[in-house]
Formats: sequence, structure tokens, C-alpha cells
Amino acid sequence: MNNLVDTIQYFLIITAELTVLFLGISTVVALVLMYIPQDKLRQWLSHRGIWGNFLGAVVGSLTPFCACSTIPMTLGMLNAGAPFGPVMSFVIASPLLNPIIISMIFALMGIKACLLYFGVTFLGSILFGVFLEKIGGVHYVKKVRIKSNCCGTARESENLPINFSEKFKASFISAWGDFRAVLIYLLIGVGIGAGIYGYIPQDFLTKIAGPDNPFAIPIAAIIGIPLYIRAETAIPIGLALFQKGMSMGAVIALIIGGAGMAIPEMVMLASIFRKRLVSAIVAVIFATAVVGGYLFNTIL
Repeated sequence: MNNLVDTIQYFLIITAELTVLFLGISTVVALVLMYIPQDKLRQWLSHRGIWGNFLGAVVGSLTPFCACSTIPMTLGMLNAGAPFGPVMSFVIASPLLNPIIISMIFALMGIKACLLYFGVTFLGSILFGVFLEKIGGVHYVKKVRIKSNCCGTARESENLPINFSEKFKASFISAWGDFRAVLIYLLIGVGIGAGIYGYIPQDFLTKIAGPDNPFAIPIAAIIGIPLYIRAETAIPIGLALFQKGMSMGAVIALIIGGAGMAIPEMVMLASIFRKRLVSAIVAVIFATAVVGGYLFNTIL
């Protein structure tokens, strides 16, 4: 009975926290993006060299687009002649540095974990964007055309509101629509996390995935792929695993591996990139997950 009470309490508290967090962050980001035209974002990505990769990672971290928006935007920038390296930094950063993921890690795991996660994934996006350009990844882009973004949010509207109050209202409506779309995934993740928190013995998880198991991190990065549906699903599960004894590094590897190598996104990438480039992106994200995991265990 105590386990059941703890499970229900965990479910209600985490659901409430994530609901407020999601709506708040999504509203703010949508509002900010109303003041940054997509033409401006494309202009930032037109810079060449390491500065272009830096800006690509910045744009990726600012845009909470789902895969159905990120992929057409990526192809559109490449067709417009944007440098390949910065665009790849954007592609890698977009799922890993999603504002929702960053805010959730900050709220649930603390400022140190949030800053270290951001640093690892941001630097990885820059370096691997340069790497993918150097190995000639641009030659593995398919000549295809994809329809414009399928996510009808306020930031993509052609007729943007004029004054601040109208923009804020439109941003909240956009955030509410996004929240309704992911609510089932959030509840699934919190439900699984609550079950782990309430019923899985701590000693069991500590033994198989604690800091003393050197193989826990790469295994967690792989396990994250089928577990991941949305960040809203993965992070509550990771939090519950951490509270039950899983190492912070393994949890972060699970989140990075799942967020960056989500099967739906890889399928969409395969629609515009050839298999060799998709495989290289998967390898890049897996390396980021493993290196980031070991850094977390070492530093934290």
C-alpha cells in the first residue's frame, strides 16, 4: 500500500510540474520566434567555417521543432545553398537541445546537470557538423522535395499578430496545441517512471546500471532508442531510474541516445539522406551519448 501511495503521489507531482513547465517554456519560445523570422534563421546558417557551425547549433537549440518541421527546413536550407556543415550542426542540435529537454533537465535534475548536458551536446553538434562536412557528407543528400512544415503552429503563420498581447495569446494557443499533441506521451512516460519509482528495488538497478558498471552507459544509449517516443516520455523515466540508483551518466546517455536517434526521426532523415550519411549521424549521436555519459559520471 505504501508503494502504491508513493507511485500515485510521484505521478501527480511530476505530471503537474511537467505540464506547467511545458506550457510555460513552449509559450516563451513561440513568442520569441515570432520576433525572429525564419529568413533570419536561414541567414545565420549561411555562414561558413566554425562560426557557421556555432550558429547552426544555436539555431538548433532555439527551435523546438518536431521532426516533421526540422526535416523540410533542413532540405530547404540545403537546396538554397546553405553550407552543409552548419546545417548538420543544426540537424544534430535540434533534437538534443530542444528547449523542452533543457528545461526539463534543469527542473528535474538541477542546474549542474543542465549546464553539463548543454555543454556536451552543444559542443558535440559543432564538432560533428564540421566532421560530417569534412568527410564529404554533402554528396549523400538525395535530390528530393518535401512539402513545407506540417506542424501548424503560430510561429509558422504568415499573418502574425501585430501587438504583444495578441502575439502572447497566439503563442499560448500554439503551446496548448503542442501540449495536447504530446500529452499522451507525457502521461506514458510519467506512468512508467512512477512504476519504476514505486516498485523496482533500488539495489537491483544500482547493481546493473550504477556507477560501478562501466558498460551501463553504452547499453543505456542503445536502450534509449526504442524507449524514446518524445522527450516528454524519456525524461520522467530517466529521472525515476536515477532516483532508484541508476548512474547520472547512464541516464544522460539514455536521454541523448533516445532523443538523437529516435526511430521516427531517423526514418525521416532517410527520406532526404542516403544510408551512409544517416549511419554517420547515428554514430555521431551514439558517440555523444557515450562520451557525455562518462563525463557526467566523472564530473558529477
